Amino acid sequence: MRVGIESINFYGGPAVIPARSIFEGRGLDLSRFDNLMMDRKSVGVACEDAVTGGVNAAKPIIDALSEEDKSRIELVITASESGVDFGKSLSTYIHDYLGLSRHCRLFELKQACYGGTAGLHMAACFIASGASPGAKALVIATDVARAAAKSTYGEPTQAVGAVAMLISDNPEILELDFGATGQYSYEVMDTCRPLPEIETGNPDLSLLSYLDCLENAYKNYKEKVDGVHFQETFDYLAFHTPFGGMVKGAHRKLIHDELKLRGAAVQQDFDKRVAPSLTYGMQVGNVYSAALYLSLCSLIDQADIADYRRVGLFSYGSGCSSEFYSGVITPESVRKLSAMNIQAQLDSRYELSFEEYDDILDQNVEWLFGIRDKKVDFSAFSQVYDHFFKGKGYLVLTEVDDFHRKYAWS
Repeated sequence: MRVGIESINFYGGPAVIPARSIFEGRGLDLSRFDNLMMDRKSVGVACEDAVTGGVNAAKPIIDALSEEDKSRIELVITASESGVDFGKSLSTYIHDYLGLSRHCRLFELKQACYGGTAGLHMAACFIASGASPGAKALVIATDVARAAAKSTYGEPTQAVGAVAMLISDNPEILELDFGATGQYSYEVMDTCRPLPEIETGNPDLSLLSYLDCLENAYKNYKEKVDGVHFQETFDYLAFHTPFGGMVKGAHRKLIHDELKLRGAAVQQDFDKRVAPSLTYGMQVGNVYSAALYLSLCSLIDQADIADYRRVGLFSYGSGCSSEFYSGVITPESVRKLSAMNIQAQLDSRYELSFEEYDDILDQNVEWLFGIRDKKVDFSAFSQVYDHFFKGKGYLVLTEVDDFHRKYAWS
Protein backbone atom coordinates (compact mmCIF):
# COMPACT_ATOMS: atom_id res chain seq x y z
CA MET A 1 0.00 0.00 0.00
CA ARG A 2 1.14 3.55 -0.74
CA VAL A 3 1.06 5.75 2.36
CA GLY A 4 2.38 9.16 3.34
CA ILE A 5 1.53 12.84 3.39
CA GLU A 6 -1.43 13.82 1.22
CA SER A 7 -1.42 17.52 2.17
CA ILE A 8 0.78 19.77 4.28
CA ASN A 9 0.69 23.39 5.40
CA PHE A 10 2.67 25.68 7.69
CA TYR A 11 1.48 28.56 9.86
CA GLY A 12 4.27 30.90 10.88
CA GLY A 13 2.73 33.38 13.28
CA PRO A 14 1.68 37.02 12.93
CA ALA A 15 4.90 38.91 13.61
CA VAL A 16 8.59 38.75 12.82
CA ILE A 17 11.83 40.39 13.89
CA PRO A 18 15.25 40.36 12.21
CA ALA A 19 17.51 38.03 14.16
CA ARG A 20 20.30 40.59 13.97
CA SER A 21 18.09 43.10 15.81
CA ILE A 22 17.97 40.73 18.77
CA PHE A 23 21.77 40.38 18.76
CA GLU A 24 22.16 44.15 18.69
CA GLY A 25 19.37 44.85 21.17
CA ARG A 26 20.72 42.36 23.71
CA GLY A 27 24.37 43.27 23.18
CA LEU A 28 25.28 39.76 22.04
CA ASP A 29 28.57 39.00 20.29
CA LEU A 30 27.95 39.68 16.58
CA SER A 31 30.93 37.53 15.61
CA ARG A 32 28.68 34.55 16.37
CA PHE A 33 25.76 35.75 14.25
CA ASP A 34 26.73 34.40 10.83
CA ASN A 35 27.17 30.88 12.21
CA LEU A 36 23.44 30.73 13.01
CA MET A 37 22.39 31.14 9.38
CA MET A 38 19.28 32.96 10.64
CA ASP A 39 17.59 35.90 8.95
CA ARG A 40 14.35 36.50 10.88
CA LYS A 41 12.32 34.77 13.57
CA SER A 42 8.56 34.43 14.02
CA VAL A 43 7.03 35.93 17.14
CA GLY A 44 3.66 35.12 18.68
CA VAL A 45 1.33 37.40 20.61
CA ALA A 46 -0.98 36.90 23.60
CA CYS A 47 -4.01 35.81 21.55
CA GLU A 48 -2.11 32.75 20.31
CA ASP A 49 -1.16 29.39 21.73
CA ALA A 50 -0.44 25.90 20.42
CA VAL A 51 -4.15 25.41 19.68
CA THR A 52 -4.50 28.48 17.45
CA GLY A 53 -1.27 27.63 15.64
CA GLY A 54 -2.46 24.11 14.92
CA VAL A 55 -5.90 25.15 13.73
CA ASN A 56 -4.53 27.94 11.53
CA ALA A 57 -2.11 25.50 9.91
CA ALA A 58 -4.77 22.84 9.35
CA LYS A 59 -7.75 24.92 8.27
CA PRO A 60 -6.65 25.47 4.62
CA ILE A 61 -6.16 21.70 4.28
CA ILE A 62 -9.56 20.90 5.78
CA ASP A 63 -11.34 23.61 3.77
CA ALA A 64 -10.01 22.08 0.53
CA LEU A 65 -11.55 18.67 1.29
CA SER A 66 -14.96 17.44 0.20
CA GLU A 67 -17.40 16.67 3.00
CA GLU A 68 -16.91 12.97 2.30
CA ASP A 69 -13.12 13.18 2.58
CA LYS A 70 -13.40 15.36 5.69
CA SER A 71 -15.62 12.72 7.31
CA ARG A 72 -12.91 10.08 6.73
CA ILE A 73 -10.49 11.78 9.13
CA GLU A 74 -10.57 9.18 11.91
CA LEU A 75 -7.44 10.10 13.85
CA VAL A 76 -6.18 13.48 15.09
CA ILE A 77 -2.76 13.53 16.71
CA THR A 78 -1.17 16.68 18.08
CA ALA A 79 2.55 16.73 18.81
CA SER A 80 3.75 19.51 21.06
CA GLU A 81 5.96 20.51 23.96
CA SER A 82 3.68 23.53 24.44
CA GLY A 83 0.56 21.91 25.90
CA VAL A 84 -1.99 23.99 27.81
CA ASP A 85 -3.18 21.31 30.25
CA PHE A 86 -1.60 18.34 32.05
CA GLY A 87 -4.54 16.10 31.11
CA LYS A 88 -6.68 17.63 28.38
CA SER A 89 -5.23 17.18 24.91
CA LEU A 90 -4.75 20.02 22.44
CA SER A 91 -6.44 17.68 19.94
CA THR A 92 -9.83 18.20 21.57
CA TYR A 93 -9.80 21.94 20.90
CA ILE A 94 -8.30 21.54 17.43
CA HIS A 95 -10.80 18.84 16.44
CA ASP A 96 -13.68 21.05 17.60
CA TYR A 97 -12.68 24.23 15.79
CA LEU A 98 -11.96 22.33 12.57
CA GLY A 99 -15.47 20.85 12.69
CA LEU A 100 -14.33 17.24 12.31
CA SER A 101 -16.42 14.10 12.79
CA ARG A 102 -16.96 12.90 16.34
CA HIS A 103 -16.16 9.35 15.19
CA CYS A 104 -12.48 10.06 15.67
CA ARG A 105 -9.53 9.20 17.93
CA LEU A 106 -8.04 12.28 19.59
CA PHE A 107 -4.81 12.42 21.53
CA GLU A 108 -1.58 14.33 22.09
CA LEU A 109 1.98 13.08 22.28
CA LYS A 110 5.24 14.59 23.43
CA GLN A 111 8.90 13.96 22.75
CA ALA A 112 10.40 17.40 22.25
CA CYS A 113 11.14 18.16 18.59
CA TYR A 114 10.74 14.52 17.56
CA GLY A 115 7.00 14.59 18.34
CA GLY A 116 5.85 15.49 14.83
CA THR A 117 7.72 12.51 13.39
CA ALA A 118 6.29 10.17 16.03
CA GLY A 119 2.80 11.34 15.05
CA LEU A 120 3.48 10.95 11.34
CA HIS A 121 4.69 7.36 11.64
CA MET A 122 1.93 6.40 14.08
CA ALA A 123 -0.65 7.75 11.62
CA ALA A 124 1.03 6.08 8.65
CA CYS A 125 0.98 2.71 10.41
CA PHE A 126 -2.75 3.14 11.11
CA ILE A 127 -3.42 3.86 7.44
CA ALA A 128 -1.18 1.03 6.23
CA SER A 129 -2.80 -1.46 8.60
CA GLY A 130 -6.00 -1.36 6.55
CA ALA A 131 -8.01 -1.39 9.78
CA SER A 132 -10.29 1.25 8.26
CA PRO A 133 -9.87 1.28 4.45
CA GLY A 134 -9.88 4.80 3.01
CA ALA A 135 -9.42 6.50 6.38
CA LYS A 136 -7.27 9.60 6.81
CA ALA A 137 -5.34 10.97 9.78
CA LEU A 138 -4.53 14.55 10.72
CA VAL A 139 -1.16 15.12 12.41
CA ILE A 140 -0.42 18.56 13.80
CA ALA A 141 2.98 19.61 15.17
CA THR A 142 2.53 22.91 16.99
CA ASP A 143 4.80 24.80 19.37
CA VAL A 144 5.43 28.21 20.84
CA ALA A 145 8.68 29.40 22.37
CA ARG A 146 8.41 29.84 26.10
CA ALA A 147 9.51 33.12 27.65
CA ALA A 148 13.09 32.72 26.53
CA ALA A 149 15.66 34.09 28.91
CA LYS A 150 16.64 37.45 27.52
CA SER A 151 20.23 38.08 26.48
CA THR A 152 20.99 34.43 25.69
CA TYR A 153 22.21 33.08 22.36
CA GLY A 154 19.18 30.79 22.14
CA GLU A 155 16.73 33.68 22.01
CA PRO A 156 17.26 34.68 18.34
CA THR A 157 16.34 31.16 17.19
CA GLN A 158 13.34 30.28 19.42
CA ALA A 159 10.17 30.83 17.40
CA VAL A 160 6.49 29.93 16.98
CA GLY A 161 4.82 27.88 14.29
CA ALA A 162 2.79 24.83 13.37
CA VAL A 163 2.65 22.26 10.59
CA ALA A 164 -0.48 20.28 9.72
CA MET A 165 -0.21 17.06 7.72
CA LEU A 166 -2.99 14.95 6.27
CA ILE A 167 -1.85 11.30 6.17
CA SER A 168 -3.52 8.85 3.78
CA ASP A 169 -3.11 6.23 1.07
CA ASN A 170 -2.96 9.07 -1.49
CA PRO A 171 0.46 10.56 -0.66
CA GLU A 172 0.58 13.48 -3.10
CA ILE A 173 3.16 15.39 -1.02
CA LEU A 174 5.50 12.67 0.26
CA GLU A 175 5.20 8.93 -0.27
CA LEU A 176 7.00 7.17 2.55
CA ASP A 177 9.47 4.40 1.85
CA PHE A 178 7.39 2.42 4.30
CA GLY A 179 9.60 0.51 6.73
CA ALA A 180 12.79 2.21 5.53
CA THR A 181 13.63 3.91 8.78
CA GLY A 182 16.38 3.88 11.38
CA GLN A 183 15.99 4.93 15.01
CA TYR A 184 18.41 5.87 17.77
CA SER A 185 17.31 7.06 21.22
CA TYR A 186 18.53 7.30 24.81
CA GLU A 187 18.18 9.45 27.93
CA VAL A 188 20.15 12.69 27.99
CA MET A 189 19.50 16.04 29.69
CA ASP A 190 20.46 18.28 26.78
CA THR A 191 17.46 20.63 26.66
CA CYS A 192 14.20 20.64 28.61
CA ARG A 193 11.24 22.70 29.83
CA PRO A 194 11.09 21.89 33.56
CA LEU A 195 8.90 24.91 34.38
CA PRO A 196 6.29 26.80 32.33
CA GLU A 197 8.49 29.87 31.94
CA ILE A 198 11.80 28.12 31.27
CA GLU A 199 13.57 26.54 28.32
CA THR A 200 16.97 25.45 29.48
CA GLY A 201 19.74 22.98 28.85
CA ASN A 202 23.31 22.52 27.73
CA PRO A 203 23.76 23.70 24.11
CA ASP A 204 27.10 21.86 23.67
CA LEU A 205 25.58 18.60 24.91
CA SER A 206 22.57 19.17 22.65
CA LEU A 207 24.78 19.54 19.58
CA LEU A 208 26.74 16.41 20.47
CA SER A 209 23.51 14.44 21.02
CA TYR A 210 22.12 15.65 17.69
CA LEU A 211 25.27 14.56 15.84
CA ASP A 212 25.44 11.24 17.68
CA CYS A 213 21.81 10.50 16.83
CA LEU A 214 22.22 11.47 13.17
CA GLU A 215 25.20 9.14 12.79
CA ASN A 216 23.55 6.19 14.51
CA ALA A 217 20.02 6.60 13.17
CA TYR A 218 21.47 6.69 9.65
CA LYS A 219 23.60 3.64 10.46
CA ASN A 220 20.44 1.82 11.63
CA TYR A 221 18.70 2.85 8.38
CA LYS A 222 21.56 1.32 6.35
CA GLU A 223 21.29 -1.90 8.33
CA LYS A 224 17.65 -2.23 7.27
CA VAL A 225 17.86 -1.02 3.65
CA ASP A 226 20.16 -2.73 1.16
CA GLY A 227 22.52 -0.80 -1.10
CA VAL A 228 22.22 2.62 0.51
CA HIS A 229 24.75 5.24 -0.59
CA PHE A 230 24.58 8.59 1.20
CA GLN A 231 25.07 10.68 -1.94
CA GLU A 232 23.49 8.51 -4.61
CA THR A 233 20.41 7.21 -2.80
CA PHE A 234 19.05 10.58 -1.69
CA ASP A 235 18.47 13.38 -4.19
CA TYR A 236 17.76 15.76 -1.32
CA LEU A 237 18.07 15.89 2.47
CA ALA A 238 15.90 17.57 5.09
CA PHE A 239 16.98 17.77 8.74
CA HIS A 240 15.45 18.90 11.99
CA THR A 241 16.54 22.54 11.95
CA PRO A 242 16.99 24.47 15.19
CA PHE A 243 19.02 26.87 13.02
CA GLY A 244 20.70 26.49 9.66
CA GLY A 245 24.25 26.49 10.96
CA MET A 246 23.56 23.37 13.03
CA VAL A 247 22.30 21.55 9.95
CA LYS A 248 25.31 22.62 7.93
CA GLY A 249 27.64 21.19 10.57
CA ALA A 250 25.65 17.95 10.77
CA HIS A 251 25.74 17.49 6.99
CA ARG A 252 29.49 18.15 6.95
CA LYS A 253 30.15 15.54 9.64
CA LEU A 254 28.03 12.86 8.00
CA ILE A 255 29.49 13.38 4.54
CA HIS A 256 33.01 13.31 6.04
CA ASP A 257 32.25 10.05 7.80
CA GLU A 258 30.38 8.36 4.95
CA LEU A 259 32.20 9.56 1.84
CA LYS A 260 35.45 11.06 3.18
CA LEU A 261 34.74 14.24 1.21
CA ARG A 262 36.44 17.51 2.14
CA GLY A 263 36.56 21.13 1.04
CA ALA A 264 34.62 22.41 -1.96
CA ALA A 265 32.93 19.06 -2.62
CA VAL A 266 31.20 19.27 0.77
CA GLN A 267 29.92 22.80 0.09
CA GLN A 268 28.70 21.81 -3.36
CA ASP A 269 26.78 18.87 -1.95
CA PHE A 270 25.29 21.06 0.78
CA ASP A 271 24.20 23.74 -1.71
CA LYS A 272 22.58 21.17 -3.99
CA ARG A 273 20.93 18.73 -1.61
CA VAL A 274 20.39 20.56 1.71
CA ALA A 275 20.23 24.34 1.19
CA PRO A 276 16.76 24.35 -0.45
CA SER A 277 15.31 22.91 2.75
CA LEU A 278 16.61 25.83 4.85
CA THR A 279 14.99 28.78 3.08
CA TYR A 280 11.85 28.92 5.22
CA GLY A 281 13.63 28.04 8.46
CA MET A 282 15.97 31.00 8.00
CA GLN A 283 12.87 33.23 7.93
CA VAL A 284 11.12 31.59 10.88
CA GLY A 285 13.53 30.07 13.41
CA ASN A 286 13.20 26.91 15.47
CA VAL A 287 9.60 25.66 15.52
CA TYR A 288 10.42 22.56 17.56
CA SER A 289 8.15 19.60 16.65
CA ALA A 290 7.29 21.29 13.34
CA ALA A 291 10.87 22.14 12.34
CA LEU A 292 11.63 19.11 10.14
CA TYR A 293 8.35 19.52 8.29
CA LEU A 294 8.95 23.22 7.69
CA SER A 295 12.21 22.05 6.11
CA LEU A 296 10.28 19.60 3.94
CA CYS A 297 7.93 22.38 2.81
CA SER A 298 10.91 24.59 2.01
CA LEU A 299 12.55 21.80 0.01
CA ILE A 300 9.45 21.16 -2.08
CA ASP A 301 8.93 24.86 -2.78
CA GLN A 302 12.60 25.69 -3.47
CA ALA A 303 14.22 22.64 -5.09
CA ASP A 304 14.23 21.56 -8.73
CA ILE A 305 11.76 18.67 -8.72
CA ALA A 306 11.19 17.81 -12.38
CA ASP A 307 10.74 14.10 -11.69
CA TYR A 308 10.60 11.63 -8.82
CA ARG A 309 13.11 12.61 -6.12
CA ARG A 310 14.03 10.65 -3.00
CA VAL A 311 14.48 12.62 0.22
CA GLY A 312 16.37 11.49 3.30
CA LEU A 313 14.82 12.99 6.44
CA PHE A 314 16.35 13.24 9.90
CA SER A 315 14.26 13.99 12.98
CA TYR A 316 15.72 14.73 16.41
CA GLY A 317 14.06 15.52 19.72
CA SER A 318 15.97 16.42 22.84
CA GLY A 319 15.97 14.01 25.69
CA CYS A 320 16.37 12.16 23.22
CA SER A 321 14.69 10.38 20.31
CA SER A 322 15.75 10.37 16.68
CA GLU A 323 14.89 8.81 13.34
CA PHE A 324 16.30 8.78 9.82
CA TYR A 325 13.79 7.79 7.17
CA SER A 326 13.06 8.44 3.52
CA GLY A 327 10.32 9.12 1.01
CA VAL A 328 9.63 10.31 -2.52
CA ILE A 329 8.47 13.73 -3.72
CA THR A 330 7.30 14.54 -7.26
CA PRO A 331 6.17 17.47 -9.41
CA GLU A 332 2.70 16.82 -7.96
CA SER A 333 4.15 17.65 -4.54
CA VAL A 334 5.19 21.04 -5.89
CA ARG A 335 1.79 21.71 -7.44
CA LYS A 336 -0.09 20.67 -4.31
CA LEU A 337 2.02 22.66 -1.87
CA SER A 338 2.07 25.78 -4.03
CA ALA A 339 -1.65 26.24 -3.32
CA MET A 340 -0.77 26.92 0.35
CA ASN A 341 1.43 29.89 -0.66
CA ILE A 342 3.64 29.65 2.42
CA GLN A 343 6.04 32.38 1.30
CA ALA A 344 3.20 34.87 0.92
CA GLN A 345 2.02 34.09 4.44
CA LEU A 346 5.52 34.65 5.81
CA ASP A 347 5.77 37.91 3.88
CA SER A 348 2.50 39.11 5.46
CA ARG A 349 3.85 39.08 9.03
CA TYR A 350 4.13 42.36 10.90
CA GLU A 351 7.78 43.38 11.30
CA LEU A 352 8.53 44.39 14.87
CA SER A 353 11.02 46.93 16.11
CA PHE A 354 13.20 45.68 18.94
CA GLU A 355 11.21 47.78 21.42
CA GLU A 356 7.89 46.30 20.21
CA TYR A 357 9.37 42.83 20.36
CA ASP A 358 10.63 43.27 23.91
CA ASP A 359 7.22 44.55 25.01
CA ILE A 360 5.44 41.57 23.41
CA LEU A 361 7.73 39.14 25.25
CA ASP A 362 6.70 40.76 28.52
CA GLN A 363 3.01 40.51 27.55
CA ASN A 364 3.39 36.83 26.66
CA VAL A 365 4.85 36.03 30.10
CA GLU A 366 1.39 36.84 31.51
CA TRP A 367 -0.04 33.89 29.53
CA LEU A 368 1.97 31.05 30.94
CA PHE A 369 0.62 27.56 31.69
CA GLY A 370 -2.03 27.29 34.41
CA ILE A 371 -4.17 30.40 33.94
CA ARG A 372 -7.65 30.10 35.46
CA ASP A 373 -9.43 33.33 34.53
CA LYS A 374 -8.08 35.96 32.16
CA LYS A 375 -9.21 37.89 29.09
CA VAL A 376 -6.94 38.86 26.22
CA ASP A 377 -6.23 42.59 26.01
CA PHE A 378 -6.11 43.02 22.24
CA SER A 379 -5.25 46.72 22.58
CA ALA A 380 -1.84 45.76 23.98
CA PHE A 381 -0.73 44.48 20.56
CA SER A 382 -3.22 46.26 18.31
CA GLN A 383 -0.61 47.06 15.67
CA VAL A 384 0.03 43.34 15.12
CA TYR A 385 -3.64 42.36 15.34
CA ASP A 386 -4.82 45.00 12.87
CA HIS A 387 -2.04 44.18 10.41
CA PHE A 388 -2.21 40.39 10.45
CA PHE A 389 -5.41 39.09 12.04
CA LYS A 390 -8.22 41.59 11.54
CA GLY A 391 -10.84 40.30 9.12
CA LYS A 392 -8.60 37.40 8.00
CA GLY A 393 -10.49 34.52 9.66
CA TYR A 394 -7.63 33.19 11.79
CA LEU A 395 -8.41 31.50 15.09
CA VAL A 396 -7.40 33.57 18.14
CA LEU A 397 -7.60 33.02 21.88
CA THR A 398 -10.04 35.43 23.55
CA GLU A 399 -10.13 34.33 27.20
CA VAL A 400 -9.65 31.60 29.76
CA ASP A 401 -12.78 31.06 31.85
CA ASP A 402 -12.36 28.74 34.85
CA PHE A 403 -9.44 27.07 32.99
CA HIS A 404 -11.55 26.58 29.82
CA ARG A 405 -9.86 28.23 26.85
CA LYS A 406 -12.19 30.09 24.49
CA TYR A 407 -11.41 31.07 20.92
CA ALA A 408 -12.93 33.08 18.08
CA TRP A 409 -12.27 33.76 14.38
CA SER A 410 -10.56 37.08 13.67
